[in-house]
Amino acid sequence: MVELSSVRQRLKTSIIKNTLYIASNYVIPRLSDEIIIKLSDKLNNFKAPAGKIFFDHIFIGLKRKLPYLSKNVKKGILDNFISNFLLLSAERRKAFIEKNGFYPPLFYVISPTMHCNLKCYGCYSANYTRRDMLSLEKINQIIDEGKSFGIFFYTISGGEPFVRKDLFDILEKNNDCYFQIYTNGSLIDGKTTERLANLGNVFPCISVEGFEDETDERRGKGHFKKVVSAMKNLKDNGMLFGFSATATRYNNEVIVSDEFIDFYIKQGAFLGWYFNYIPIGREPDVNLMPTPEQRNFRRKRVVEIRETKPIVVADFWNDGVLSHGCLSGGRVYLHVNANGGVEPCVFAQFAADNIFDKSMEEILNSMYFKSIRKEQMGVKNRLRPCMIIDHPKILRKVVADGGAKATQEGGESIITELKDKMDEYSQNYGKIADEVWKTEFENGKFIRTFDGRKLKLNEEDYYRRSFYPLSGGKNGKDQNAKKNNN
Repeated sequence: MVELSSVRQRLKTSIIKNTLYIASNYVIPRLSDEIIIKLSDKLNNFKAPAGKIFFDHIFIGLKRKLPYLSKNVKKGILDNFISNFLLLSAERRKAFIEKNGFYPPLFYVISPTMHCNLKCYGCYSANYTRRDMLSLEKINQIIDEGKSFGIFFYTISGGEPFVRKDLFDILEKNNDCYFQIYTNGSLIDGKTTERLANLGNVFPCISVEGFEDETDERRGKGHFKKVVSAMKNLKDNGMLFGFSATATRYNNEVIVSDEFIDFYIKQGAFLGWYFNYIPIGREPDVNLMPTPEQRNFRRKRVVEIRETKPIVVADFWNDGVLSHGCLSGGRVYLHVNANGGVEPCVFAQFAADNIFDKSMEEILNSMYFKSIRKEQMGVKNRLRPCMIIDHPKILRKVVADGGAKATQEGGESIITELKDKMDEYSQNYGKIADEVWKTEFENGKFIRTFDGRKLKLNEEDYYRRSFYPLSGGKNGKDQNAKKNNN
């Protein structure tokens, strides 16, 4: 019976992947955006309208890019991202829920190395030790366990990932997964790009600070030209890639300007991620953070860009309405640093456990991670999702309750020396965000799209699904009865 079930699963997988590949060549490029949106809604499980709209943009963008992608890149997207990650992981995820009572993460961030060939001011990871404890075997073990939970999407960060010589071994070994790699781009030459395109399961995101002046000022003279060269290599080799930009007080307006977006669209970028500078790592400086007013300006501009430009963009600090709030603590993702410490977030650099001592399943069930997810449920304003800068009292509480320790030298400063300044920032931004949440979102009841539509935000459905994951939020009473009978 088990063997027959395995055969059926392999047959189902083969049919789905072959159908998708044929459709990508002959059908999908000819479909209207309206039909693509209908297909997108069937492929993703978002109940939040903002999340659905975000995924709609991803699939519309993919339709436009498909004719220009290399054969292996196209296959990697269809087989690994759409099939393995979105379509075929449900049974494994359900098994995890049945055992643990909550959803597994959608993805992990893994930092194989904290070494880097640059020395940027304000670097969030500059003070980690330079001992890379994660061996190739350990990384593969982490990913294998993740696959058993239905996780087939992984983000590689650092440090500079391409400094690590066996990075390609990780990508090749896990050729059923899709990898996003955050990189400064300086090591993506022609030869490296050819290897990435041949693999097909990699999506590089290159860090930029704006144009040449802003990028070279932080990353070193001549670096911007290397970024442009890397993007040209990726585009010429039929790769899908994006940019990542960290907003500071000095470049906040530049990186959401039409000129900036149009430039990187011209370079071939498919996607852009926005980050808010956080005072951690190398010489933490609260004065580098965008002001509350600047952050709110960026929030509005990112929505406008997403709705009016042919590029997918999102802001990890301002787009909580896309994901029902903060992603950290394993609710959507977590971070494994190069020493094996498992952090709730790349920027929440406190760990209670190490992957060398416990399995990821045990860590997800730890008091530390459970307390983070519990606190997330009490945060109602999706414009203030972050426990680091929006609710610093929560960060201090979960670190203390969970027995977590700072994972890089000086990392505790954000909850000690900078405590008062973080509280002040959260209060000042809170005044703006709470008023916007009240007037623009009607306290979480509705979202207004850029074109003027008013859509129900579906927050109630999110809470039902969180409390009753096995039934998808539809049959909480039956699930409770089942638990009580057990």
